[in-house]
Amino acid sequence: MSTGVLTERYVHEVVRRLPADQRDDMAQELRATIADTIEGRGGDDLQAAEREVLVELGDPVRYAARYTERPLVLIGPDLYPAYRRVLVVLLTGVLPALALGLALLEVADGGGAGAALRVGAGTLIGVGAQLVAAITVVFGVTERIRYRRGTTGDRWTPDELPAAPRQDRGGVAAQAAVAWDVLLFALIVWQHTAEPYRADGGRQLEVLNPDLWSGWLWPVLAGLAGLAVVGVARVAGQGWTVRLAGWYALAHAAFTLPLAWVLYRQELFNPDFLADAKTLWESQESAYGGAAVIVLAIGVTSVAKAFRAALR
Repeated sequence: MSTGVLTERYVHEVVRRLPADQRDDMAQELRATIADTIEGRGGDDLQAAEREVLVELGDPVRYAARYTERPLVLIGPDLYPAYRRVLVVLLTGVLPALALGLALLEVADGGGAGAALRVGAGTLIGVGAQLVAAITVVFGVTERIRYRRGTTGDRWTPDELPAAPRQDRGGVAAQAAVAWDVLLFALIVWQHTAEPYRADGGRQLEVLNPDLWSGWLWPVLAGLAGLAVVGVARVAGQGWTVRLAGWYALAHAAFTLPLAWVLYRQELFNPDFLADAKTLWESQESAYGGAAVIVLAIGVTSVAKAFRAALR
């Protein structure tokens, strides 16, 4: 029997979401399935039967997703608990502490209670929105990477059970690491857009050197984003693997090496900020050099710990 208008519309909505090399075969198969089902039901009202069959098949977007294996949710059930915990840690712990600290700095800088409240509220709203957006993007991208690699929970089998339990289960420490990476990323962007430091004369200044946005700051941000993605994968997989540790080392190198170089060259902070806040720096040279050594040491230690945990 020939297919009706509704069937053709349904088939079109399904196959246009499939890869091009599958569309013709899928369209023929789906038309035949619908026609056979309608014919098997009998009856004189073919249009009513056609409508019933299409209703039973369901939304064409969902139908096509069965063949493409594309997620229909931004963050699936495997990652959602970790996503929620990271958000709770950031929004109920780190963010209020940051807002309070900036408000106190505003008071120490000579601002009144009203100015402190504005700074605190602006931090809660501005940085909070950036944190939620950044974390959602990181987890959403991770969800789609897991679908493409076939590592989602619906493909799990007992053969994937580890031989022995790992000490690092991707718990609070792993979630805190993700939260820290996302927070640092958001703060770097925020201080560039908000220019939070108020210098003499009411000038608004960035804390970091604005010239870095034409060079070294981009690999630093890319490294931070990579660390956050690896951290989410670590939480989802409940521990380290050798491959994951390798990606972690690469992301840490992208973040640590440019940052250490910029610190060594004493180019991290805005010169105007340092000139106005010179009382905070008695010896800039020693401070920069010491910070560069600390950054390198932290990076090497973190990567070594990751590989140690993966090889246990």
